[in-house]
Amino acid sequence: MSTWFVTGASRGLGAEIARAALDRGDAVVVTARDTDALPADLRAHPRTVPVALDVTDGAAIAHAVEIAVEEFGGIDVLVNNAGRGLLGAVEEVTDAEARSLFDLNVFGLIAMTRAVLPHMRRAGRGTLVHVGSRSGYEGEPGVGLYCASKFAVAGIGEALASELEPFGIRSMVVEPGVLRTDFLDRSSLSLPARRIADYDGTPAHVTLDWVDEANHTQLGDPVRSAELIVAAATSEAPPRRLPIGPDAVERLEVTLARMGAELEPWRARSQGTAFETV
Repeated sequence: MSTWFVTGASRGLGAEIARAALDRGDAVVVTARDTDALPADLRAHPRTVPVALDVTDGAAIAHAVEIAVEEFGGIDVLVNNAGRGLLGAVEEVTDAEARSLFDLNVFGLIAMTRAVLPHMRRAGRGTLVHVGSRSGYEGEPGVGLYCASKFAVAGIGEALASELEPFGIRSMVVEPGVLRTDFLDRSSLSLPARRIADYDGTPAHVTLDWVDEANHTQLGDPVRSAELIVAAATSEAPPRRLPIGPDAVERLEVTLARMGAELEPWRARSQGTAFETV
């Protein structure tokens, strides 16, 4: 039996990953800022330990990891799922709004990972699962700062995969497309305090208007997505980055094709910027 530690397990993808791990016969530490917000089935399951956790609170992280180690002897899989969204044109987002987003989506992930890694290194094994987004490989209008936070998650996850390989620890970034969860509700998604009218009718605000239309009609199934994430995390060779959903795969292919097309006319000049060799 493996022990999972899932942040942001009160609903959506985090809750479904916890359920998928339990279905394998594993144990799960399920965390949320308020444990009363955790689904009743997760709170009551005999192989779960509910723990109150705000990943922006270093002391709370240390306490939660201590509980997990005392209860199960260690943590085999850490799922860095806690996060939220932020919409708005880059110009509209204030420094305070951007920093608040990064405190949760990026620095919370870093702090959580740092707290777990000493236990995984001593055990000589472990798996890190970082929940990124298709917005982590494609900058999209109206989502610039959220994209930036998920680009950061992708970079951290890839670096960890190389850094931790000597210790027998794997790191995987999963990058879902739009899932039919509560993520587009105002409880999970923030808007900037000011809206600049000049952006009305432009791509940045088209994205803002799209949210209300798309909410709870998204194509992605969180249950199937969670099952795939758990399958990949427990496989012999997890991919460093795994797109989840048809829209995520399509946008990745579009992004790779665009990057290749944009590189080609500049390839020779780019390669020619090195010092000449004798």
